[in-house]
Amino acid sequence: MAKIILIETSTDLCSVAISDNDRIIAYKESSTPRAHASLTALFVHELLKEQGLKLSDCDAVCVSKGPGSYTGLRVGVSTAKGLCFGGKLPLLAAGTLDVLVWQAIDRHLLPEGCKYIVPMIDARRMEAYTAVFSAEGRQITETKPEIFVPESFGQYLSEGKVLFIGDAAKKCSDVVRNDNAVFCQCFPEASAMLTPALTEYKEKRLQDVAYFEPFYLKEFVATASRKKIF
Repeated sequence: MAKIILIETSTDLCSVAISDNDRIIAYKESSTPRAHASLTALFVHELLKEQGLKLSDCDAVCVSKGPGSYTGLRVGVSTAKGLCFGGKLPLLAAGTLDVLVWQAIDRHLLPEGCKYIVPMIDARRMEAYTAVFSAEGRQITETKPEIFVPESFGQYLSEGKVLFIGDAAKKCSDVVRNDNAVFCQCFPEASAMLTPALTEYKEKRLQDVAYFEPFYLKEFVATASRKKIF
């Protein structure tokens, strides 16, 4: 099988893990604000040292590709690329929504009779990046920004239990009120990337290290600073 470095920086939580075959052997995380740039590479270094591993002992690096925070995704992808270039390792990428879905499945968070999983990443205001997945982890709808209204996801809620999971679950629960809706407020974690990372590795879906870009979903628009310099 494989040893894979897993990097998840798409939200306020910065996390790194190392997997060996089908299990996680090391994990670190931090929710310190705006610390992704200083912590991501450090976490990788510390985990490798703790496990007595060198970068060359690993078989691949997998990064969460988004959607999510522009800055967080840039940090994660840049770190992953640096590791791949330095260690001559292949680059893998897992969708952030897929990570949340497998976080729910692998950790047995699905409510009894669950029909669908709706992972959601906060996109500010009453909006989230989201898609609908089956309870088995198959994506059913396209990934898109969704503005919450009381009728949101009504088609799926009419069929049975639906798990809403991610850092936008709480604000969704304030708007979507239904007995079939179950909400799990959490961040995607690198330790939950194992299943999608192994799938990418086994199926040899490797990314181009030089040209790979995160999946931002929305175009990033820079705004001018309001601070007067002169």
